[in-house]
Amino acid sequence: VQLQASGGGLVQAGGCLTLSCAASGRTFSTYVMGWLRQAPGKEREFVAGINRYGSTSYYADFVKGRFTISRDNAKNTVYLQMNSLKPEDTAVYYCAAASARYASRRLDYDYWGQGTLVTVSS
Repeated sequence: VQLQASGGGLVQAGGCLTLSCAASGRTFSTYVMGWLRQAPGKEREFVAGINRYGSTSYYADFVKGRFTISRDNAKNTVYLQMNSLKPEDTAVYYCAAASARYASRRLDYDYWGQGTLVTVSS
């Protein structure tokens, strides 16, 4: 599966942004999808994941209550709605696909998009 993330940009603290990730191929619905991020000088970290059906989602503690992951299997697209953004959310955000049934670690993901930069100004 090939992934193409979009929607990043510059936003003020407290603002919101929605990322999208379009997948190619007919097997999108067979993958767990996730969003991970990498800030400058830091390791890539898990942000949010969603199961194949879109019925179960899970989040890193630092985004719970602020971010929402969703997917539309008919459109082969996964989204990340980000609200109440903070300067520490500044990072390159990657969408990724996992063959595993549950994926909450970087190493769980098999396919990666190219990343989209989110910059939150204070």
